[in-house]
Amino acid sequence: MRIKTTREQRILYFKTVFRWILYYVLIFFSFIVMTSGTWLKPVLLVPIALAIAINNNQYGSVVTGAVCGFLIDIACGKLFGYNAVILAFFCIVVSLLFELYLRNKFVNFMLITAAVSYIQCRLDYRFYYKIWNYDNVERIFTRYTLRIWIYTVISAVFIYLVIKLINRFLMPKNHLTIEEVITTKTQ
Repeated sequence: MRIKTTREQRILYFKTVFRWILYYVLIFFSFIVMTSGTWLKPVLLVPIALAIAINNNQYGSVVTGAVCGFLIDIACGKLFGYNAVILAFFCIVVSLLFELYLRNKFVNFMLITAAVSYIQCRLDYRFYYKIWNYDNVERIFTRYTLRIWIYTVISAVFIYLVIKLINRFLMPKNHLTIEEVITTKTQ
């Protein structure tokens, strides 16, 4: 990496701050969507937290996952911190997975989002309904929980596109020196 000048450092700082502001504006608008209307709507904060975790470090990912989890708890009337712990854990795991093993591809994001949102929906169902042995509790899972999971996975497509657009213009790019270019071309 070459040493960045002060102008480049200021531009990098501005782009980073503006990118995180856009992330949290998107989180705020999805929280508003989640708190309005009926109960049958996607949990938009799960794919947003995972999409942010894909391209950022573990610290930013865990904070974003915890904030999104707290907002899900507020929007759904759940135990405060329940979803925050779940999303913070999964954001760290997803950030490490994409940093070490997976590529930032749409299919990988959709598979991870489907798995994480299913686990979260299944845990919600198990701890809030199944554990109390209500009559016909399976109807809640088939009529509501699975529909919310499907809506969440479908909404992840649009969230991925929005986050990808934000990252395309505001994510810092690595600069290569002439020596690095020459050594990579000759190998």
